[in-house]
Amino acid sequence: MRRFAPLGLRTRLIAAFLLVAAICAVSTAALTYQQARNAILKQSQDTAVSTLRDLVDSQYTQLPMGQAELQRLVGELGKRGQPHPWIVYGEYGKLRATSNPGGATTSSAITEQLRRQVNSHPHGAFQRTQDRAGNLSLVVGMPAVFKYDESYETTGAVFYAVVPLNTEQATVEALVTAAQRGAVPGLAIALIPALLAARSVLRPVRDMRKAAQRLGRGRLDTRIEVRGADELAGLARTFNETARALEESVSELREAEARARRFAADVSHELRTPLAGMLAVTEVLDEGAEDLDPDTAKALRLVSAETGKLAVLVEDLMEISRFDARAAELNLDEVDVAETVTKTLERRHWTDGRVTTDLPPDLRARLDPRRFDVVLANLVGNALKHGGAPVRVTVRAGSGPDGPRLLVEVADSGPGIAPEVLPHIFDRFFKADAARTRSTGSGLGLAITLENVRLHGGTLHAANGPGGGALFTLDMPLEARV
Repeated sequence: MRRFAPLGLRTRLIAAFLLVAAICAVSTAALTYQQARNAILKQSQDTAVSTLRDLVDSQYTQLPMGQAELQRLVGELGKRGQPHPWIVYGEYGKLRATSNPGGATTSSAITEQLRRQVNSHPHGAFQRTQDRAGNLSLVVGMPAVFKYDESYETTGAVFYAVVPLNTEQATVEALVTAAQRGAVPGLAIALIPALLAARSVLRPVRDMRKAAQRLGRGRLDTRIEVRGADELAGLARTFNETARALEESVSELREAEARARRFAADVSHELRTPLAGMLAVTEVLDEGAEDLDPDTAKALRLVSAETGKLAVLVEDLMEISRFDARAAELNLDEVDVAETVTKTLERRHWTDGRVTTDLPPDLRARLDPRRFDVVLANLVGNALKHGGAPVRVTVRAGSGPDGPRLLVEVADSGPGIAPEVLPHIFDRFFKADAARTRSTGSGLGLAITLENVRLHGGTLHAANGPGGGALFTLDMPLEARV
């Protein structure tokens, strides 16, 4: 069955149906052939045995018997053979005779086993034989006996009739031929109910497959029409119950997710105004921190730093909520990539040797400058914070099936990313591992970076470089489309 496993269910059902039909047809034909063959041969052998017994009993025998008398009896028996002409052989002591003129007086079909059976049974015996050419014959042995005092005494004469069964054999072969010729039309006829059975079985399976595909594409209201009360109908009901429960669960999850997103957006929006005021106050206080006592100045700087982190977190939450709400848009402009990268590094004061670049001249791209600045700043800042200097930024042009591509690689000199961290590196609020310096960010930087790259129609891949350190590879179209 494993060899047929790659075939479709329809093909396997039809093949199994035809196999069962073939087995039934062969079994029925074999049993019919066996019964018919036995009936035909039994009728012929019963007729031959009965006729030979009657003929031997009706013959007048003069004892002791001479060669002429034995030849006369053999000739008489041979003329009256039924249901087919016989060849009769007679044995009396050492005398031998045959009804076949010019033939041998002893047939090879008369076996020693038959002779022993004839000698031990006064009513005779018979045996079916087949020669090398496949011709079937019936050999009947009948002793000549006479009744004396309610018992039978043998005369010593034994007559053997060799009856050819060519007609019966031809009849049996005709039965076999008819069975063989009827097998192919029978299988062809069996193909019709096989197709109907396969259709009745596969239709609900096909409907269930289509329903599962629609369910996989997000159409959770998909249901299957239940027909009948068999196992497939029970499976359809189970599918409908599962789909209904899944729809309810997903609906609840979506509502909870929408409430969470709305809550984060509302909280971020509400915090944005007071945080702006707090940042302004802390900037003023920072300017006069030198005139305060050391403890107060330290506390003031701590409040100022934490307020700045809170402001960054609120901005990140606002940005991620825009992506969740599908409200983020691209403002495309044609820029010089090398110049854009250089401005990003200068704006963050990363031109002090900690970051090295490999920028091709005159490479222009159509992208959103602000979002590209966020992507590059997050990648380089993450490399400096969690990896180690020097950080190398490599920009080059590439080609893809959809046109020219912009490839940006950011590699640090740190210990690299642990294998168990790699699958979660772009998850929200995920902070890496103990192998790196303790993170002080919001845990949203790389998630926002990935969303900005996807908005441009690109991909972002994180891995460990061949020489050590983390390697982030940005692949996006050279000309992004809205």
